[in-house]
Amino acid sequence: MSGIFHTYDIGPEDGDEARRDAALAHVREILLMHGATEEEIDGAVADGVIDLFVADRLLVPSRRRYTRVEVAELTGVSVDKLERFWRALGFPGVDDDDRAFTDLDLEAVRLFQGLQALGAADADTAVQMARVIGSSMARIAEAELVPGDLESAEVDPVLSAEAFASVADVTIPAMAKLLEFVWRRQVAAGMQRSMMLRSHGLAPGQSPLLAVGFADMVGFTLLSQHLSDEELAAVVRRFEEISHDIVTSAGGRVVKMIGDEVMFVVQTVTGAAEIGLSLAEAYADDELLSDVRVGLAVGPVLVQDGDFYGPVVNLASRLVGVANPGTVLVSGEFRTALVDEGGQDFDTRALRPRNLKDIGLVQLWKLSRAGSAPDADRRRSMRWERLGEFLRDLEELRDRGEQVVHGTLPPAGSDPVETGGGDALGPKVEVPFEGDDGSSE
Repeated sequence: MSGIFHTYDIGPEDGDEARRDAALAHVREILLMHGATEEEIDGAVADGVIDLFVADRLLVPSRRRYTRVEVAELTGVSVDKLERFWRALGFPGVDDDDRAFTDLDLEAVRLFQGLQALGAADADTAVQMARVIGSSMARIAEAELVPGDLESAEVDPVLSAEAFASVADVTIPAMAKLLEFVWRRQVAAGMQRSMMLRSHGLAPGQSPLLAVGFADMVGFTLLSQHLSDEELAAVVRRFEEISHDIVTSAGGRVVKMIGDEVMFVVQTVTGAAEIGLSLAEAYADDELLSDVRVGLAVGPVLVQDGDFYGPVVNLASRLVGVANPGTVLVSGEFRTALVDEGGQDFDTRALRPRNLKDIGLVQLWKLSRAGSAPDADRRRSMRWERLGEFLRDLEELRDRGEQVVHGTLPPAGSDPVETGGGDALGPKVEVPFEGDDGSSE
């Protein structure tokens, strides 16, 4: 586990056998104190997983002693409700006779009971909160693990087990305190955002007006097919690092990152415009990464469980799918709001209207910094437009061919199949588009 679990990259033949025996004796003593049996310890040593076994027992120090029926009897919560919470937290189901639960599990159930008794959350809200907590903590836990280290045959499990056991009393509580600190600061930041929205006249139950942006790394699918796991991990880390730094430094919030795409929200369109152009510029200058394309839209959004939904989110996602590499496309509403906010540092240029999937005909605007060279942009746009039209023709022919094969070809005169663009969180057809319709700003 990165940060709290460090493996020993030394084979047993390279170490002192007496030291290894002493380490195993120390580990055995610690495990017996935490309720492990001699048979379990011997089995973990024989299987070469004693280090993982130690980590498991020290992370959950209470002995697994209760079945789910016994937990229900001790807490007064029905088995069905316990099972619902357990699944919401992201854990697999257990059999009635499986002693999988500890005193920590009893305490967690009683904490949920106390929150409901205080009126802090009803049953459905508590389950939903458990689902959010479970998925978020699962990602944190996976980030703590280093698969290459944990699976390496060069690691001595006994020495690694003692190394972890020697510092676990410090590192585990420290990590718990760090998580609590981040939680407190994030809740406080959320309260500040809510206070700002309320001060701007947001009524209870009303959806806030936010700028929503998506940035998508061009050619990631093709790139990932030609990189090793280590190289691909380096690309993803670099992409996340740049995205987080730029978004947060400009007052935005990263909602989520999925591989080659980042979604963010900002309370001002000028802030969103700055973030979008900064992302495009940063990736254009980065030697490790390819260009990104950015889509920005603004309007009311539904906020639920830390995520954002609604037509504005869908529009921003679609804009990414039809943008050229290194460019930022915005909606008409975004452009109007940018003018209203006095965004004199930015220019917008009208592009040809585009029929976006599930949305309809939309007027597109290309965002740039005030005073940027339009001639170079125009030449690049013409090249991308010719290539984009060619790719879209091929894509439409392919789709219509598939419909002929499957007998689903639409009747004559119906709208053609939409190609290009795609859901923000699903596969995208990488068809660039940007055509100047001759109109000026």
